[in-house]
Formats: sequence, structure tokens, C-alpha cells
Amino acid sequence: MADRILATKDLLIAPSLLAANFGNLAHEIASISNADLVHVDVMDGHFVPNISFGPEAVRLARQNFGGLVDAHLMISNPDTALQAFIKAQPDIITFHIEATNHANRLIQQIHDAGIYASVSLNPATPISLLEDIITDVDMVLIMSVNPGFGGQAFIPRTLDKIRRLRHLAGLNRVQPRIEVDGGISCTNAAEIIKSGADVLVAGSSIFSHADRQAAISSLLHAARQGLSQLA
Repeated sequence: MADRILATKDLLIAPSLLAANFGNLAHEIASISNADLVHVDVMDGHFVPNISFGPEAVRLARQNFGGLVDAHLMISNPDTALQAFIKAQPDIITFHIEATNHANRLIQQIHDAGIYASVSLNPATPISLLEDIITDVDMVLIMSVNPGFGGQAFIPRTLDKIRRLRHLAGLNRVQPRIEVDGGISCTNAAEIIKSGADVLVAGSSIFSHADRQAAISSLLHAARQGLSQLA
């Protein structure tokens, strides 16, 4: 199922559990069952200021969600924690390029475990750091806010960064999924998709609504407005 979702869906909406009720995650995951992907933000209090989830939350998501589970490792030294997250059986593991000196090795280890490999860039990190690994990754996550806190405003320069990433991928004749995380709502979803993204991570714009499934549907509808205008 995961292979089909990643390969065939034109757009994916990824609710972020960072905005969910940590005390009742199983219920919160059930409330987003119409999403294709769930985003689990793992924070260590070092790479980012806050502490959030660990492997157990990834495992819980795997047990309670029918679609893709993305473990977003916002942690220092992801090399040392990788095996614990592999054992939690996510479909995707996303690590930050800023947090490791061995990106190629991490990608290989993730692939060897039968998991999709994704790399993330913070707002101030240039796309050029991906030049030597762009052909190896299945997805690139562009942070459109500084990681570590929910509810931040979208950084407008992210749109140009998405376009430059799409151009780099085209030069290398690859098509990794392009995921964007931070400050995404129905008001900017179309412009983000038009710039070249195809996976939208949304936290408060979904979990702040009583009807999360309706919020997901509304965000997907808004995103589709930009699909026909893809740059």
C-alpha cells in the first residue's frame, strides 16, 4: 500500500502529530484516517529546543494508521539513533542534512532496511548541499519555518527554494517527492504546490479543527488549485 501511495498519488497531505493531543495519540491518529501520510516529529531538545516523540510514537502510528508513516528525525547524530527508528517500522525516515556528516551512508542504511529515505533542509540551508545525493533520495523535506515549534508563519522565500530544488532534480533526471513543512494552510497551499511541492505537512491547520477529516479535505482541495499551474 505504501509503495502505491508514494508512487501514484499526485498530492499528499501529511498531518503533523506535533499539533495533536500527546495524551491520546491513538484517538488523534484515528481522527485523520483520510490522510495518506502521517508526520511524526521526533525532537531531542538539542538539534531543536523542544523534546517530543521517540520510536514508540512512530510504532504507535504504524499500528494505528493505514497509510504512510514518516519519522522526521529532528535530532543530532541521527546515525546513532537510526536502528531504533528502523525497528519502529515507519515507511519513510527523514533526517536533517545539517545533523550528520554521513548523509550518503544514512541513505544507504535506510534503503537497506526497506524504508524510503528522505532528507530535510532548514530554512537557511542551501539546496546546493543536495547536489551529490539528489539521485539517491526518495523525498526532500523543505522546512518553511525554523524547526522545533508549531504554529509558526510560513517563510515566503521557501517558494523560490522549492523551485530551485525542482530544477536540481530535473537536471539530474530524478523526481523525488518534495515535501514542505511549516505554516501551511488553505491560503498558501496552492502557491506552494504551484512552486513544485507535492507533499504538504500541516499541524495546527488540521488539528485545531474539531473535524480533522474535513480540514484535510479542504487543504487538499486548496492544494489542487495550484496543481494545474505547476511551474
